[in-house]
Amino acid sequence: MAQKSKQWAAIIMMIALFAMIAFVTNLCSPMAVIVQNQFGASELQSQIGNYANFVAYLVMGIPSGMLIVKYGYKKTALIALIVGIIGMVLELLSGTMESMWIYLAGAFISGFCMCMLNTVVNPLLNVLGGGGNTGNQLIQIGGAFNSAAAVAVYIILGALIGEVTKETAIVDAAPAMYIALSIFAIAFLVLLFTKVEEPQQEPVKTELITGALKHRHFALGALAIFLYMSVEVGTPTYMIKYLTQDAGVAAGVATLIAAVYWFAMFIGRSAGGAIAGKVSSRVMVGTTAAVAIALIIFGMFAPETLKVNVPGVDWANLSMIWVEVPVGVAAFILVGLCTSVMWGGIFNMAVEGLGKYTAAASGIFMTMVFGCAVMVALQAYVVDITGSYLTSYFVPLLCAAYILFYALIGSRVSQKAEN
Repeated sequence: MAQKSKQWAAIIMMIALFAMIAFVTNLCSPMAVIVQNQFGASELQSQIGNYANFVAYLVMGIPSGMLIVKYGYKKTALIALIVGIIGMVLELLSGTMESMWIYLAGAFISGFCMCMLNTVVNPLLNVLGGGGNTGNQLIQIGGAFNSAAAVAVYIILGALIGEVTKETAIVDAAPAMYIALSIFAIAFLVLLFTKVEEPQQEPVKTELITGALKHRHFALGALAIFLYMSVEVGTPTYMIKYLTQDAGVAAGVATLIAAVYWFAMFIGRSAGGAIAGKVSSRVMVGTTAAVAIALIIFGMFAPETLKVNVPGVDWANLSMIWVEVPVGVAAFILVGLCTSVMWGGIFNMAVEGLGKYTAAASGIFMTMVFGCAVMVALQAYVVDITGSYLTSYFVPLLCAAYILFYALIGSRVSQKAEN
C-alpha cells in the first residue's frame, strides 16, 4: 500500500507539472500582439517569444535526457523550476526596460525550463502507467490539465490586453507573469517534499541515441512531433492574427476566443484520458488527424461572408460572450479537439518497445519540439509573402497529413530493443 501511495503522489505531481508547462508556454502567442505593438515588429518578428521558447528545445533536448540519467527525474525537475523563475524575471524586466532582447532572453531561458520539465513528465507518466494503453491514458490525463492551464492563460491575457492601443506594452501583461512565478515557486516547494520512485536508466551515450534512431517507428515519430507543433500552436496563433487583422475583432476579444480552442483541447484530452485505456494510440491519432485535415481545409476555404457566433469568456465579469466571426474560425477552434490527443498518442507510439533507449529517446523527442519555432516562422513567412493568414494554413494542413501517415503506417513497430 505504501508503494502504491508513493506512485500516486508522483503521478499527481507530474500531472501538476504538465499543467505548468502549458501556462508558461502559452504566454508567447497572445504576447505576440503586444510585442508587435510595443516594438514595431513585423509579423515574422512578433513571434520571437515562440521562436526562443521552442528553439530552446533544440539546445536542451539531449542535455535534459543526460540530466535525468545523472540526477534523476525529481532533481532535474527542481533544476528546471529554478531556471524557469530566472526566465520569467527576465521577461518581466523586458517590459520595464523596454528591451526586445531581454524579452527574447527570458523566453529562451523559459524554454529551457519547459524542455526539461517535458523530458521529465512524459516518460515518467508513461513508466508509472506501465506503458501501453495505461501509459497513454496517464499522459492524456496530464494533457487535460495542460489544456486547462492554457485556457487560463488566454482568458487572463485577454482580460489584461483588452483593446490594443499605442500605449499597450508588456507591463500590461505583468500580472500573468507574476502568476507564473508563483506557480514555479509553489511547485518547487511541493516537489521538494514529494517522493518519486524513479526507474533506472542507462547513461545517455552516443550509441544509445543512434540506437534509438535506428528504430524506424521512433525516428518517424520524432518527425511527427516536429510537425505536430505546427498544428497545435500555429492554428490558434494565426487565428488570433486573422481575427484582429482581417475580421475586425479586438485583440482582447480574439484572445478570449482562442481560449475556446484550448478549452476544446481540454475536453478532448479529458475524453482521451477516459477512453485511452481501451482505445489504441494508433486509432486515436489516426482518427483525429483525418478530422483535423477536414477542419483546416474548411476553415481555409469557407466563405468569409458566412458568419457564426462563437463563445468566449469575459474574465473581468465572469460571463460568457458571443462574437460574430467568419464560419471558418469555428472550424479552427474545433481543431483543438483533434490536437488534444495527438501529443500523448504520438509519444506513446514512438517509444513503444525502446527499452534501454527510452531516456535517450525522450531527449531526442523533446529536441524535436523546436519544430514549433520553425513551423510557426514558416507560417509567418507565408503570411508576409502572400498577405493572407488563411493561405498560411497550408503549413499546418500538410503537417496534419503527415501525422495521419504516421498513425496509419509509420508507427508500426518492426523491432523491439532489449531491456
